Amino acid sequence: MPMIEVRQLAKSYRVYNKREGLADSVRGLFRREYREVKAVQGIDLNVEQGEFVAFLGPNGAGKTTTLKLLSGVINPTSGSASVMGFTPWQRKNEYRRRFALVMGQKNQLWWDLPAQESYRLHQQIYGVPVEEFDGTLAELTDLLDVGGLLSRPVRELSLGERMKMELIAALLHRPEVLFLDEPTIGLDVIAQHNIQQFLKYYQEKRKITILLTSHYMKDIAALCKRVVIIAGGRIEYDGSLSGVIDNFSGHKVMTLQFADGHQPDLSQLGEVLDETWPKVRLRVDRRDVPRVLSEVLRDNPIEDVAVEDVPLEEVIAELFRESSQKADSDEQ
Repeated sequence: MPMIEVRQLAKSYRVYNKREGLADSVRGLFRREYREVKAVQGIDLNVEQGEFVAFLGPNGAGKTTTLKLLSGVINPTSGSASVMGFTPWQRKNEYRRRFALVMGQKNQLWWDLPAQESYRLHQQIYGVPVEEFDGTLAELTDLLDVGGLLSRPVRELSLGERMKMELIAALLHRPEVLFLDEPTIGLDVIAQHNIQQFLKYYQEKRKITILLTSHYMKDIAALCKRVVIIAGGRIEYDGSLSGVIDNFSGHKVMTLQFADGHQPDLSQLGEVLDETWPKVRLRVDRRDVPRVLSEVLRDNPIEDVAVEDVPLEEVIAELFRESSQKADSDEQ
């Protein structure tokens, strides 16, 4: 049985259309116009125990809404969901003790208190035995190398240090399911790398189920083998990370290094991405790669050639753009 099972889950909001101007504001007191915003539109999703799944999508795609539904923060408009056998929005205490939600833009620690004081509060809330709490805290602080920061007020910590403390708070009660919403947002490269390494090690050791949203493709590539892409409230793709390129990229990038300063016109063969002679980078339809390569080698002196997939970041960005344009046209 999957740890997370979602069937036709949907969430809609009524949004007041407020018009500009005094007359329209007064009119709105007596007659209001609303529009329906479909944040999530009937998604189906299964996540097995121990999976580390990336949940990707452009802003407004429904990622955070889905995590809030699965954590019981909000109620759905329709559909069903089961996490570890519980219906999240029933908000049973037994369920709350077995999952954790970390949102990169929300704080769960007391701002003016040292993190260790907030941790003691978490211990009481979740009813964690003292010995288990002390052992878990020691393990997590050692893994994240923050033992010397526990006694400092949270407001005095850097963003990266605060995020480490937030992760510790989320894991103190040893949840079986962890929802992570942009955990590395705003962090520098070193802080991102440290948190990636921690999450990878901890997930492999504890075999917990993690659903991660992130706009950093390096997070996804470092941590997740499975990717779920949501756009316009609907799941557009569910599969392997490598399969994203196969399914959504119809192009290859060809790098050619010419000999003897030869500079041919390649604009008829593909989209010229970069010209730093004697090197040229071309974007070519993947079906045309054999033909283009054959013509270039036949007509020009070539010292080196490389054919690569379009970078994952570009494939995802293009998919997001197309989804946003489709959503805009549907609204119109």
